[in-house]
Amino acid sequence: MNKFRFLEWTVYKDSQKLYLIIFEIVHILPREYRFEIGAQLMRAALSVILNIAEGGGKESDKDFNRFLDISLGSLYEVLAGVDTLRITGLLSSEKYQEIYSLCEVISKQLGGFKKKLKK
Repeated sequence: MNKFRFLEWTVYKDSQKLYLIIFEIVHILPREYRFEIGAQLMRAALSVILNIAEGGGKESDKDFNRFLDISLGSLYEVLAGVDTLRITGLLSSEKYQEIYSLCEVISKQLGGFKKKLKK
C-alpha cells in the first residue's frame, strides 16, 4: 500500500486547486484586507489540504473521519470568507461562482469518503 496515498486522491488535487485560486485572490487584495481576511482564507484553504493528508495517514476509519470533518469545516470557512469578499465588492460574482462550484465538488468528494468509511 502506498504510504502517501493521499497524493493520488482527486479530492486532494482539487483542494490544491482551490488553494491556488485563493492564493491568487489574496495577493491582489488591497493591503489592509490581505493581512486580515486574506491570511484567514489562506489558513482555511491550507487546512482543507492538510487535514485530508493527515487523515489519510491514520490507521482507523474513526480517526480518518475526524480529519475529513475538520477539512469539511475548513472548506465551509473558505466559502464564507469568499462570500464576504463578494458582498463587499472585493471579488467578482464570476470568480465567486468558480470557487463555489469547486467547493461543491470538494464537499461531495469528502462526503463520499465519509460514506465509504461508515460501511
